[in-house]
Amino acid sequence: MTRKEFLAGVKRLVVKIGTAVVTTSDGRLDPRRVATLAEQVDALVTAGCQVVLVTSGAIGAGVGELGLAKRPAALPQLQAAASVGQSHLMRAYDESFRKHGHHAAQILLTREDFDERTRYLNVRNVVNALFDMGAVPVINENDAVSVDEIRFGDNDLLSALVASLLGADLLILLSVVDGLLGRGRQVIPAVESVTDEIRALDLGTKTARGTGGMGSKIEAAAIVTHAGQGAIIANGTTPDVLARIMRGEELGTFFVPQPRRTRSRKRWFAARTTRGTIRVDDGAKRALVRGGKSLLPSGVVSVSGPFQKGDTVKIAGPDGKAFAYGLTNLSAADLGRVCGMKSHQVRRTLGGVVYDEVVHRDNMLIRE
Repeated sequence: MTRKEFLAGVKRLVVKIGTAVVTTSDGRLDPRRVATLAEQVDALVTAGCQVVLVTSGAIGAGVGELGLAKRPAALPQLQAAASVGQSHLMRAYDESFRKHGHHAAQILLTREDFDERTRYLNVRNVVNALFDMGAVPVINENDAVSVDEIRFGDNDLLSALVASLLGADLLILLSVVDGLLGRGRQVIPAVESVTDEIRALDLGTKTARGTGGMGSKIEAAAIVTHAGQGAIIANGTTPDVLARIMRGEELGTFFVPQPRRTRSRKRWFAARTTRGTIRVDDGAKRALVRGGKSLLPSGVVSVSGPFQKGDTVKIAGPDGKAFAYGLTNLSAADLGRVCGMKSHQVRRTLGGVVYDEVVHRDNMLIRE
């Protein structure tokens, strides 16, 4: 499927807006840029799309409002800047969207909202309700109490998790770079699969006002494309960028989605915080990836991390690279006792009623 063919079928999209897109060079919030983005989003909504914004910029706006010379380095000061800046950021969005007949609906999330199933579903339900009311959901991480956005990715990861949660067709990551650059500094128009070679193209394009970089955007694209959703990295300062992307213009880098969509429940447990890693042998990896089998204790080589039954874990091959995620039926302590054992040995060792599978196929997501 070509980029244009794929985009013709997009009805629900998540647009992530980086700090540098909505702030000026001195770190202050840029209301004109926010207004321009709101106008573009309104055009997409009018055309029949459902649009969610995941916006950074609260810390940058707070730095400007507080008159700080530069972005703080200490976590409490960063959180304080976010507390001051968040209200200014949302006011700018709300004033801009009201001009087009929409409310800007603030949703502040933390990583824990994706870990607990009920909270995860509640987020999806409220977003769907906001769509029905004609509002535009504007999501940010709750920086005043959370450190994930501050420490990693300028909301790149958050936007990927939101896209996965909502089953969006497309994630657009807007920064101030034109796309993923190759070794010759040219924009790569399309990426078929996020490989180690693609990850190696993280060439230090992080901006002074943001916390992300190309590496976190590549990982965000990997999350959504493995779930069968598309992703585009583009320059948010390009005039009319959203409409031009949706028309199929070759702007930025298009990450091609995998051909099969991942079921909603599997997207949920893949979005949870992983609590440990289970390393398996070559035979077990082949059985999982190619054979569609469940993971049995006989194929487990080692475990790491203090995970408990029901936690999400990574499953890694002999080389230590994770190729799958799943919900474990055994704690790390119990699994550590039965690595390499056959099912009857496991039952004799652990006693009581135990699952034959460490991770059942229905609770596993392969990402290879």
